Amino acid sequence: MNVNRAKKEQQVSEIHEFFAKHDSFYLLDFMKMPVSLAVEFRKQIRENSYSFLVIKNRLALRALKEDFSDDLKSQFRGPTAIAFAQENPIGLARLIKDFSVQHKVLSVKCGIIEGQFLEEERFPEIAKLTSKDDLLAKLGFFMAYPITTFLRTWQAPLNSVGSMLDQLKSKK
Repeated sequence: MNVNRAKKEQQVSEIHEFFAKHDSFYLLDFMKMPVSLAVEFRKQIRENSYSFLVIKNRLALRALKEDFSDDLKSQFRGPTAIAFAQENPIGLARLIKDFSVQHKVLSVKCGIIEGQFLEEERFPEIAKLTSKDDLLAKLGFFMAYPITTFLRTWQAPLNSVGSMLDQLKSKK
């Protein structure tokens, strides 16, 4: 086995590990992206705890094996990069969208969010969503709101009695 082939097999296994480890990722077309913007984008990705790989399509297709649909596999053409999110795929979508709007260099080919295939047309919808933590916080608020309102209503007569007694005391 020659050295080049061994290196490629190692790259395929590393890419396969990335796919196995992350259940959410986006395929990006970064054609015409200057090196300075690529460095800036990678920095933003790292700062937000995401991963970013520029890969050869043939190696990625080998790494995918039968784990993913043909819809995803058909998107591996032209310059392809993959942005992986271990947690918070919505935050990664927002980061990609903001960067592409600001610099007009990236476009999303497709993605996988928590195991579900995402077409290019649906990406703007995903980028507009709020994060899972925000949704859970809102759910908690809405669950606690009736109880809080009930307790305030129940306390109101007691507060009124206290203020009436205070007023009577001040009149004497």
